[in-house]
Amino acid sequence: MKGQNVGYIRVSSIDQNTSRQLDGIELDATFEDHCSGKDTNRPQLKACLRHLRKGDRLHVHSIDRLARSLKDLQSLVEDLTEQGVSIQFHKENLVFTGDSNPMHKLMFQMMGAFAEFERSMIRERQREGIAAARKQGKQIGAKPKLTAEQVEELARRVAAGEPKKALAQEFCISRQTLYNSLDHT
Repeated sequence: MKGQNVGYIRVSSIDQNTSRQLDGIELDATFEDHCSGKDTNRPQLKACLRHLRKGDRLHVHSIDRLARSLKDLQSLVEDLTEQGVSIQFHKENLVFTGDSNPMHKLMFQMMGAFAEFERSMIRERQREGIAAARKQGKQIGAKPKLTAEQVEELARRVAAGEPKKALAQEFCISRQTLYNSLDHT
């Protein structure tokens, strides 16, 4: 019995286009996640892994779409090939079937290491950019919902016994925002 051709597609955000991944490849089933590769909670990847059976081939656009750390990548590929599932990475033109091919294994480990390195470089550039923006006085993240004076007023009124729910409604904030503000006083 011939197995299925199963595709796994991942993009980092909702507004990114998935059409370029696995374009023109005939697939029996496709699983698509819209989340960061560093995120271990990828529901469609989990569903894909449950769906795969011996004899199936998993098609992935590139190594970095499946995992961002070399450890996770190796673990996934080893687990699947041990179950009799082959994996094809189209961008890198690599296929893993569980057969020992030293050159494929070397290429796989190098490409996985490059993907992990690239992710760490992106994080470093993000941190540098955020630090530079803060140094210039730019607001990073959401603007505070309350001014320092409002937080002081809230703390005073809570200490006087006013209900927190009523105060949150009056200041048009959630109770969680009220609690967070009080924690920082």
